[in-house]
Amino acid sequence: MKRNILLGALALLAGSLFAADSSPKDDVLAAAKKLAATDNYSWKAKIDLGPNSQFTPGPTEGKTEKDGFTWLSVTFNDNTTEGIAKAGKVAVKTDEGWKSGDEAGGGGGGGFNAAGFMARRMQNLKAPAAEVEDLVSKAQEIKKDGDTYSGDLTEEGAKSLATMGFGRRGGPGPANAKGSVKFWLKDGALSKYESKVSGKRKNQDGEDVEFERTTTVEIKDVGATKLAVPDEAKKKLS
Repeated sequence: MKRNILLGALALLAGSLFAADSSPKDDVLAAAKKLAATDNYSWKAKIDLGPNSQFTPGPTEGKTEKDGFTWLSVTFNDNTTEGIAKAGKVAVKTDEGWKSGDEAGGGGGGGFNAAGFMARRMQNLKAPAAEVEDLVSKAQEIKKDGDTYSGDLTEEGAKSLATMGFGRRGGPGPANAKGSVKFWLKDGALSKYESKVSGKRKNQDGEDVEFERTTTVEIKDVGATKLAVPDEAKKKLS
């Protein structure tokens, strides 16, 4: 009896020591992996470009299934664009119906091609579970305060994050880039995360202008997300 009690106590002690070895980074990564392992989930992202920005991006809504479809809806002013991806293939909803990524990226003439932009975004999209792992890899030390985990980005991490979605391909990268990340966990599950980045970049006239961007993503409907994909879109993904 005494031997069993001793073995039980040693097991509890070993478990406590193992838990103590878990770092805040490990906690966030474990939450990201836990989210990735779920059957499905949804999210809503908001981007704040600061008080000096000439426009405010609309919200982004997303849904994803494990080993299945990922849907994204991006709103800008009064226009909303939808895209669906699966296994590396992309379909985008246009005024002429659903188009494949290649079809959406085509089209002659100048001007902004919303469908083509959406197709490229879908091709480069990281769902929250994967994005959180990427953000953690770009961070320095992460500290825990209750259910909140936060830290600064490395210089290279800040430059990489600041470059995403901005600037001309092959153009100069941002200068004086810096940033931070924050994650909210509840009972080991990821509920929200935020990234901030700022610095300077060249405008079209070659002048240095300051920029800042705060992206906040809320996770919802974990395991209860319903994703209906139109047949027309499925054909474009086949």
